[in-house]
Amino acid sequence: MTANSAIPKHVAIIMDGNGRWAKQRGKIRTFGHKAGVESVRNAVSFARKQGIEALTLFAFSSENWNRPAEEVGVLMELFNLVLKSEVKKLHKNDVRLKVVGDTERFDDKLIERIRAAEKLTADNKSLVLNIAANYGGRWDIVRAARLCAEKVRAGQLEAGDIDESTFYSHICLSSLPELDLLIRTGGESRVSNFLLWQLAYSELYFTPTLWPDFNEHEFSQAISDFAARQRRFGMTSEQVEV
Repeated sequence: MTANSAIPKHVAIIMDGNGRWAKQRGKIRTFGHKAGVESVRNAVSFARKQGIEALTLFAFSSENWNRPAEEVGVLMELFNLVLKSEVKKLHKNDVRLKVVGDTERFDDKLIERIRAAEKLTADNKSLVLNIAANYGGRWDIVRAARLCAEKVRAGQLEAGDIDESTFYSHICLSSLPELDLLIRTGGESRVSNFLLWQLAYSELYFTPTLWPDFNEHEFSQAISDFAARQRRFGMTSEQVEV
């Protein structure tokens, strides 16, 4: 085997470039965020058709609270509206929705809507759609460490028994296939505190395409690039080719 021609089981996307897309058109940044919703629909549809098992989208990082209050407000409103308008469509298409991150910071209305959406779609099988909201990779790791420490204190776990596997079971998304491919749109080549633990052996794909312009053709190019790579997981090329 010289290349991995399989479709990735789990793909994550950092949806970057909404603000610049809007600026290029003489619009305010929030115009770009609204335009990006259609790209989310396209990405979900493409992933489902391709047989990808899990798609994780970075919607709102824990650092995004530092953006202008007006922009944060619009993002929260947009999150509410998208949940309200899209969940029934996701359910109809057998897509399970999960929101990962520190959701307790959101207002009660949004938390209630998130829980209702997760409950409605809980038994769906075609695709797991994870929306990372108020999420940070460091937060995820610290949270897992805290959960392990609490179990040790309660006598449910021995400190010496904590290995990578045990720790990983407390990380967000641990119940899903390991992350195969990270895509970042918008031209930046960094991971921005996203899925730090999960990215250990993921393939990284960076495209200059701004998120509102990311369509099925762009997604297909990322998948083709992934398929052409040899994934060695610490082994040599010769070992993989055996």
